[in-house]
Amino acid sequence: MIEVSELRKSFGKVNALNGLSFVAPEGQITGLLGPNGAGKTTCLRTIYGLLKADSGHALIDGIDTSKQPLEARRNIGIFPDKFGLYERLTAREQIAYFAALHGFSGGQLEQATQTAIDRLDMSAIADRKAQGFSQGQRMKVALAQAIVHQPKHLILDEPSRGLDVMSTRILRDLLRDLRAQGTSILFSSHVMQEVAALCDQVVVIAAGKVAAQGTTEQLCELTGETALEEAFVKIIGTDEGIAA
Repeated sequence: MIEVSELRKSFGKVNALNGLSFVAPEGQITGLLGPNGAGKTTCLRTIYGLLKADSGHALIDGIDTSKQPLEARRNIGIFPDKFGLYERLTAREQIAYFAALHGFSGGQLEQATQTAIDRLDMSAIADRKAQGFSQGQRMKVALAQAIVHQPKHLILDEPSRGLDVMSTRILRDLLRDLRAQGTSILFSSHVMQEVAALCDQVVVIAAGKVAAQGTTEQLCELTGETALEEAFVKIIGTDEGIAA
């Protein structure tokens, strides 16, 4: 479980996080939905230790990320928004490199690499060099790198940004498969269709704090709307926000 409690973070006079609190339960896909500047990326970077909060805390399975960052990171995988690959290395070699960064070696490294390849159905491209890979193939390698150490949690920041329609569909299917295999997923987005299609629960963030939280159906019921987009506009359009 990922637990965020009263996170506050300022950059000069800008309050990026303003007492943000929510829980991302195990075995679910939780989406952070909010307008640009709402604090989504700051929140995720604080959770995986790239930023340090001014106050509050983030816990990964009870481990405080600010006090035990290395231990916390062992339980999470981070999916980048840019799929920078080494063009002359095969997909297998690139995944193995990340396994080595997580401390795997020898037969354990080979097994972890093969397991990631199997989980993402990558056998057809595993031993091909990355040069010439399609966008969807690059995305698969990046995702395999994120899960090669078999983390319990996967964190993604606007994962479909820059992807074409087919790559986006592939990504959604992969995330559903990972959830079915027991991985808990937390991702940020401002794409309504993506959130509605994937999420078990949605956390709406505005001005660095939670404005509403619940399933898509609950948010629509809360606002009296039939579509998530209209519910979202109504939620962030209020002065005080709505809690669910």
